[in-house]
Amino acid sequence: MLKPGDYQGKLIVVEGIDGSGKSTQIDLLHKWLQTQGHSVYFTEWNSSELVKSTTRLGKKEKMFTPTTFSLITGTDFADRWENYILPLLKAGVIVLADRYAFTAFARDVARGVDPNWVRNLYSFAVQPNLVFYFRVPLDVAVDRILSGRPKLKYYEAGMDLGLSENKVTSFRLFQQRIINEYDSMVDEFGFTVMDGTQQIEKLQKVVRQQVKKALQGWKGLPNPLAPIRRIHRKASQPAQSPGVTK
Repeated sequence: MLKPGDYQGKLIVVEGIDGSGKSTQIDLLHKWLQTQGHSVYFTEWNSSELVKSTTRLGKKEKMFTPTTFSLITGTDFADRWENYILPLLKAGVIVLADRYAFTAFARDVARGVDPNWVRNLYSFAVQPNLVFYFRVPLDVAVDRILSGRPKLKYYEAGMDLGLSENKVTSFRLFQQRIINEYDSMVDEFGFTVMDGTQQIEKLQKVVRQQVKKALQGWKGLPNPLAPIRRIHRKASQPAQSPGVTK
């Protein structure tokens, strides 16, 4: 239900459950694309200033139902889409998104919201040029999350669903539901599945190979700072003796 995009820019997305390693990979990709001379914009899930205070209050007071939670995150996405993502795609920028509409398709449905209703909510968005789905076993993802933060948050753990009174147990059950939804979308939306248990360097190599293919023969908006950086590096290199080559 996502329409094809026909813009000068490119939209590249990473998806996966918490602890899948997707954020590390898109950060490395962002830096690499900039060194290649491309104009790149990064956006992440639930980051719009328009609804930030409302979202924070709703979570603090535990006011959200599955439907209202879906609508507030949809509003967040729509604001970023209209004011940042779409204009930059039209300008020829590479937009990197740490989570896209597919996160809503997974999380909202895992909370019991109707799949068709959620897909229709995001029908204004376009199908990305590339979607990397970082798939990891549930135990690996949970271990990564629990070792990296002091405690789980209420909605993060799916405590609003009444799956368990124990936060860790609830988190595991909720994340498994999300994994099931992601797996069901692989063929529907043409995800490029990545083994999130592989070494960071190995994964990044594959990511860059796939991105190179997607950008082959494409000319987007150049990064205006790229020539300055190249000149700076040349100027900082020591002078060579005549006849000496590198």
